[in-house]
Formats: sequence, structure tokens, C-alpha cells
Amino acid sequence: MAMEITQFLLAAQSADAKVRTEAEASLRQFQEQNMPVFLHSLSLELSNDEKPVESRRLAGIVLKNSLDAKDAIRKEQLVQQWMAIDVSIKSQIKDFLLKTLGSSVPEARHTSSQVIAKIASIEIPRKQWPELIGSLLNNMTQQDRPAFLKQATLETLGYVCEEISHEDLVQDEVNAVLTAVVQGMNLADHGPEVRLAATKALYNALEFAQTNFENEMERNYIMKVVCDTAMSEEVEIRQAAFECLVAIASAYYEVLEPYMQTLFQLTSNAVKGDEETVALQAIEFWSSICDEEIELQEFESPESGDSGPPHSCFIEKALSSLVPLLLETLLKQEEDQDQDDTIWNISMAGGTCLGLVSRTVGDAIVPLVMPFVESNIVKPDWRCREAATYAFGSILEGPTVDKLSPLVQAGLEFLLNAMKDGNNHVKDTTAWTLSRIFELLHSPATGFSVISPENLKRVLVVLLESIKDAPNVAEKVCGAIYYLVQGYEDAGPSSSLLTPYLTDIISCLIAASDRTDGGDSKLRSSAYETLNEVVRCSNISETSSIIAQLLPVIMNKLGQTMEIQIVSSDDREKQGDLQASLCGVLQVIIQKLSSTDETKPIILQAADQIMLLFLKVFGCRSSTVHEEAMLAIGALAYATGSQFEKYMPEFYKYLEMGLQNFEEYQVCGITVGVVGDICRALDDKILPYCDGIMGLLLKDLASSELHRSVKPPIFSCFGDIALAIGEHFEKYVPYALPMMQGAAEICAKIETADDEMMDYGNQLRRSIFEAYSGILQGFKSVKPDVMLPYAQHLLKFIELVSRDSQRDESVTKAAVAVMGDLADALGSNIKLMLKECAFCDEFLGECLQSDDEQLKETAGWTQGMIRRVMVL
Repeated sequence: MAMEITQFLLAAQSADAKVRTEAEASLRQFQEQNMPVFLHSLSLELSNDEKPVESRRLAGIVLKNSLDAKDAIRKEQLVQQWMAIDVSIKSQIKDFLLKTLGSSVPEARHTSSQVIAKIASIEIPRKQWPELIGSLLNNMTQQDRPAFLKQATLETLGYVCEEISHEDLVQDEVNAVLTAVVQGMNLADHGPEVRLAATKALYNALEFAQTNFENEMERNYIMKVVCDTAMSEEVEIRQAAFECLVAIASAYYEVLEPYMQTLFQLTSNAVKGDEETVALQAIEFWSSICDEEIELQEFESPESGDSGPPHSCFIEKALSSLVPLLLETLLKQEEDQDQDDTIWNISMAGGTCLGLVSRTVGDAIVPLVMPFVESNIVKPDWRCREAATYAFGSILEGPTVDKLSPLVQAGLEFLLNAMKDGNNHVKDTTAWTLSRIFELLHSPATGFSVISPENLKRVLVVLLESIKDAPNVAEKVCGAIYYLVQGYEDAGPSSSLLTPYLTDIISCLIAASDRTDGGDSKLRSSAYETLNEVVRCSNISETSSIIAQLLPVIMNKLGQTMEIQIVSSDDREKQGDLQASLCGVLQVIIQKLSSTDETKPIILQAADQIMLLFLKVFGCRSSTVHEEAMLAIGALAYATGSQFEKYMPEFYKYLEMGLQNFEEYQVCGITVGVVGDICRALDDKILPYCDGIMGLLLKDLASSELHRSVKPPIFSCFGDIALAIGEHFEKYVPYALPMMQGAAEICAKIETADDEMMDYGNQLRRSIFEAYSGILQGFKSVKPDVMLPYAQHLLKFIELVSRDSQRDESVTKAAVAVMGDLADALGSNIKLMLKECAFCDEFLGECLQSDDEQLKETAGWTQGMIRRVMVL
């Protein structure tokens, strides 16, 4: 078989598609027939120096992909598959991989490093392969080992540290790894390849070095080695060393004080004169320091009531030197950076860092930046004008309104004139700066805005003229209009100021969306997003006729997309993106016009045609469109109410498709939300479709393939269905309630140290309570006893949640509400249960002391319901 696998691996890389397909099929067949032997054969292939480089490289890649996957469910399957293999076979595979680190072929060594790390990620947390770290360190300590083995070993140590948690190694192992890595960075003992691998390994090992950084002597040694390495001759090594400094800034901010002078000198020299890849990391170091200090300031804020860790004010201390350094970077633009959003260069990094510095120190930055702005803004060199504008735009967040207001008031007319600058870069950055001004300093609802009734017309004339400029400028202008109109939302009488200009704004945005000179659809997407915001923020009492006229225009455009000739996947994608944007606009128009009794008839009159368009869009089978069209249909269901029933026979098949779309789970999640919208619209008229919907929802919950984020909304949806169909929900209780109880038990086991899992746990708990509330309310007046067997479990779940100090406020509200619903629905049947619940009074008492008025009101209602039960 060894000869065959070599042939298959080589054939799988053939230029001949037929040969390639057959080889891939043979490899898959071998894998399915006997996974342990397949993996053993791959590791043997990888370790054999007599085999071709191409087959060895692919063997390593296939081996790695047999151990890991991006999808969490697939990854867990692969882990279990590896764990099930016989120990002796796994041991041989690992021996082959460790042997490959000494191969003379770089590709084989590199791939083997990655595979070893993947196995380590499975085994080390399970206290298996305890000898791995020792074996690797042995390669480093023996003098006669070749440099390429040490380089591969350091690379492996780096990958292993990246894959496992710092809790998986004991401190002695951490010390030994750090010693080997830091010694590997030593210029006197090692060549550049080993030192680069060591520096990259240190980057991944820094998370493990908490104890070492607490020890001054060890910390001094590590910092000295990293700082020395940041001055290496080799660019790649300098870059890797600065990456380590960036990581240290984030992880060990509180111990950096003694090193800051050296670090400023190092970063300053790099920014001024080193290669761009190194300079970018030097700037990133200061951005990381800003991030830490911004977070510390939030800790220290009066609202948090927490003094937090010590704040060293590094940015404030370095301000007078750091700001001029960053301002100089703004003059190092690239000629085409305004045309390509993927470009990241020193001027962009400098501007981003300047913005973070501004957020960190506030008013103190203004006098350091404004002289640069004033001296460069009128220079003939476009680079100077662009840099001055970028600097000004970058410091608009952080300083107080009082500090910025006079500067912006004085500079606004200048910026508006700059939209006619002869240079595209300058106009691009000016439009971005205007959008920042409107986002941060234009809030009529709170009583402050740099836009007055007197200058609004001038601002709009400039913006609506500039939206016809080059596509990149027009896209930034869309952003400026977006924030300008957003400022007028809920602004009382001020919101009327925009009404006279609304028709022109809409016309210009539609014209921008129709442009074909953009090369990509970014301008079109921005134009439609801005159009959505214009509609959403408009004063409906004054603009209903304008929005009503917009409705057929957008419907017509959506109808025209069905006629686009599709000859390639690129055409299909463009059609999908355009349909998604147009469905998004229709959703906002539907929501706006259905928000008042006076304008709702406009939607009811057009509903048949709108729904027909959405159904045609579904026929195009593009997932992006499915999301937007589903959301729009949810809005239409809300607007049309019980009249939506006539669309269900045709729409139901697409609802089913959405609920079964595990692969594009966002589509599935949105479809679940639309089921809730339809339930609220139709009430018991949804009944004929409930068997199918409930069957699919229960399947979704039971599936290990569906992304977990969709599952909480499904529980909430049970509540919506129960509320809509009342007593008819009884037949689903034996299936739905055990699912809810099982999910409640999962909540108790969720890892509280993991923020992402905590968020998920909060979503899950809230949705379970919402499901119970909906079901209890649905049965309340007809068959409340159906829920009696589940009351005790629900009360225990509420008690468990009430004891959790980390619970989300929304979870508390849902828990309090469901207690009231339980008492309201089951009455005297649960009197004894409630008497035995010692936590109830304490929990409700705590909620009644809350600052949240809604929570206090709900807790008061629930308390009343429980008291009523107690006197029955």
C-alpha cells in the first residue's frame, strides 16, 4: 500500500482533472475503509526522505486535515476519531512525525510541526503524550543536533503553544519551553533560521509566561532578549520581535514601566527608518498600549464603580514625542491607497493609532495636532493636504465637544470647499472626515450639532454634488449622508429640517446605486444602506408621500433583476447582491409606512405585488437574498396581519427550505424569526402549518450539524407558536418541553470563564424562559393543567438562574416574567410549590430595588400574582 499511496498523492496534484478526481476518490475510499491504517500510511510517507517532496507535503496536509476542521462539529468528530485509534498505532504515527523534524526537506519538517501541534491540541489537555515537551526540548539541549532540527523543533513548540491552553502545562514545563525559546533567539549561538523560529515561538508562548513576567529577574531577561532581537540585522526577525512586543503590551501592560524609555526609542527608530513591515508593528505597539489604557479608563469610570488595575498613563507621558512621530507617518501615503480597501500601510496605521491616542488622552491631543493641520492643509503638495485632513478626522473622538466644537465650526466650510480639491485622495479623506463630524458632533436630539438650519442647505448641496465624483469618493459621501440623516432621528422639530431635501437625497442615492463605473458593488451597497437610513430616520408625518413614491421605484428595480442574463457564477453573485440590497430597502419602506394607521393602507394595497416579487427572488436560490427577502417578508407579515394568510400556501415551501438550511445557518436563524413574525400576524390561522413547522424546529434542535446560535431563537419560537394556537399546542408539549428541560440542564454546565459561552448561556436561558411564558399564556384560559407536571422543574431552573451573579439583565427580566406567568396560569395548583420556594421573595426583592424601571414593574406584577395565589 505504501507505493500506492505515493502514487495517489502525486496523482491528486496532477494537471489532468480526470486523473486528479480519480486519485482523490481513491484516497477517500482508503480513508473510509480503514482510518488508522490510512493515517499511519500518511505519517510513514511524510517521514520517508526517499519519497518525492510533493507526495510528502500532501501527505502532511491530508494528515493535518484528518485531525482538525474549522467547523466545531466536524472538529469534534475528528477528535473522537483520533481518540478511538489503537494506542500502539497512534504511538507509531507520533514517532514518525517527531522523526520528520530531523528531515533534510524543509517542507516535510514544516508540515510535521503543524501535525504534531494538532495531535498535541487533542492529547495534552487529556493528559496524554506527556513526553512530547521533553522530546522536543531534548532536540534543543543536545549540542550535536543540526540547526535545521532546532529550527523545526522551535517551530513545533510555537505551534503547540498556539494550539493548547496555558493551563495544560505545569510551570516547570513552561519554564523549560521559555528557556529553550529565549536561548534560541541568542545571536551568538544560532543562525537566522533558528532565531526567527525561536522569536515566532516566543510570540505563541507569551500567554504561558504569566508567572515568569511576575518575577523581575526573569522578566528583565526576556525583555532584554526581545529588545536585542528587535535590532537584528534580518528584517523578518525584527518584525517577529516587534510582534512579540505588541503581544507583551497587551498581556503584561502593568509591568512595562521600567522598559518604556527603551521601548519608545526602539519603536521610534523603527517608525522613522525601518522597513514598512517592521514600522507597522512598532506603531501597533502603541495602538495596543492605547487599547489597554482605554479599557483601564472604562474600569475607572464612576459608572463601573470599580477601581480596576493600575493605570500607568504611558500615552499621556509619551504624548509630546509620540504625536509628532505619528503625524509624520501620515505623509507616507501610497499613490493608489484610496482605490484599494485592502491596502494597509504606515500612513493608515499612523492615523488609526492617532485616533486611539485621541480616545486615550482626550483634549490634550488637540494643541499637538492642530498646528500640523493648519500648516499642511493649504500646501500645494496633495500629500500634505490629505495628511492634515486625515489628522483632523482622526482626533474627532476623545476630546470634549467644547474643545472640538469651535474648531469644527471654523473648519467646516473649508472641508466643504475641499470636496472640490484637484486630488482624489484629498477628496476621499475629506468625505471620510465629514462623515466622522456628522457621526460624532451632530446630535440635534441631545441639543448639540455643528449643523445649523442655516448651513444645512450648503452641506447638502456639496454632498449631493460630490456623490457624482469618483466611486471611492462617492462611497465616502454616502457615509457622510448616512450619519447626517441619522442625527435627525427622533430630533423633534429639528427632524423637519431635512424634509425639504429628501426627494433630492433619494434621487442622488438611487443614481449612485445605478452607476456602473465602480468596478465592484461597494458604492451600490453603500448607496442602498444610506437610502435605508434616510427612509428609517425620516419624519413619517411629513414624508409619507415621498416614501410612497419610492416604493414602486424599488419594486420595479427588484422586478428588473429577474431579467438579468446569468452566464456565470459571477453574474449570479451580482444578481444576488443587488436583490439583497433592494429587499433590504423594501423591508425598511414596509416598516416605515406600516408604522402609522394613516400610511399602512399604502402597504396593504401593494402587498400582493410585493409578495410576488419576494417569491420570485426565492426562486433565484441565493442565500444572501434569502436572508434579506426573509427579513422583508417578516416585516410584510407584521404589516398585513391576518391578511398574510393568503400568501402561506405559496410561501410555506420556502419557509421549510429556510428551516432546513443548516449549512447557511444565518438563513435558518432568520427563518425561525420570521416564523415568530407570522405567528404574531396570523394567530390561530397558522395552525394548518404547525405540524410541519414544529417537526422541523424539533429536528433543528436535535441536530448536531446546526450552528448553536440558531437554537435559542427556536425555543423563543415555541412560545410564539403556543401563544398563536393556544390549546392546540398541547400535542407538541411531550416533544417540546423535554427539549426545553434538557437545554435548561445544559445551561447549568456552561463554562463561565469563557465569555463567548457565557453570552450563549444567557441567550439560551432567556429563550427558554420566553418559551415557557408563551406556552403558559397560550394555555392559561383553556388548559393550564397541561403545564402542571413541568412547573417544579421550571421553578428550580429560575432558582438556579437567580443564584447566578453573572446573569444578563435580559435573563433576569425573562425569569421574573415567567414566574408571574406561572402563578397567573396555574393559580392555586402551585400554591404549595411556591410556599416551598425560599428564593422567590429574595429574588423579587432584589429586582424591586433595581434601577431598571421595566424590571421593577415586571417584578411588582409578578409579586402581585404570587400573593394572589397565596390567598386563594
